[in-house]
Amino acid sequence: MYSGLVHAHSGLRWIALILLLAAVATAISRWQGRSRFTDGNRKLYLFTLISVHTQLVLGLLLLFISPKVNFSMLSEKLYRFYSVEHTTGMLLAIVLITIGYSRSKRSNLDTAKHRLVSIFYGLGLIVILASIPWPSRIPGAGWF
Repeated sequence: MYSGLVHAHSGLRWIALILLLAAVATAISRWQGRSRFTDGNRKLYLFTLISVHTQLVLGLLLLFISPKVNFSMLSEKLYRFYSVEHTTGMLLAIVLITIGYSRSKRSNLDTAKHRLVSIFYGLGLIVILASIPWPSRIPGAGWF
């Protein structure tokens, strides 16, 4: 079960990142171009939100069963990263993305919707990129 969850969480990260990049790029270009907020924009932003929340659920499951999460060994880089840094960073990013989606949904102006998604999804993307266990950063981390 653990191996399957790790592969799902690691593989689905690419879908979430691609959707997040597409959402941020779309929102910035639409905001700068003062374009209308279309149903396609809404769906892209929603599917991005769903993908990061799916990652959250998988990550929370892994938090409780992973041998790499050990709060009594925080002095070691590997355990500190997975127990504290990765978890905190990803939670913060998902909160930012959720706030961005919710606030844009409540806004009445098309440019404001794109601006809110640009800002909050963009900040979430930065935090996610900083919190991903890249192979060059964390020993034992892989691309998939």
